[in-house]
Amino acid sequence: MNVTELLRLLQAEHDETAARAYQLREQMEQFTTVLAETETRLAELAATRKVIDGLASPDHEPAPAENATVYQRIVTAFNEHPEKVFRVRDLHEHPDLPTGEPSINVTRSRLGRLVRQGFLEQPGRGQYQKRT
Repeated sequence: MNVTELLRLLQAEHDETAARAYQLREQMEQFTTVLAETETRLAELAATRKVIDGLASPDHEPAPAENATVYQRIVTAFNEHPEKVFRVRDLHEHPDLPTGEPSINVTRSRLGRLVRQGFLEQPGRGQYQKRT
């Protein structure tokens, strides 16, 4: 086997490996997107369950609070104080949520989703209240 043949085989293997790496990167992007969508759906289902628990008959046992998701804790805060207008930082103190800036930004997104779903309303910028 001469050097030219060896270089041709090396280039062919390099091209195949590069193509495989490209395919794997595409799959990772797809999986990341699907995972984010699935996590969002899980959070929406948890919020829906909490709303339905709130509407259920009085003899119905609600889900235990220690197993509550962040969405459930947020919805519970609004259910306990339906007339109160919350700011995001106030809300983080009420249901014992972490107060770090990344957590607060995630909560802003969650509140925006609850506004779009019709559960909350925004009486002012950065203010959230249970829709009556």
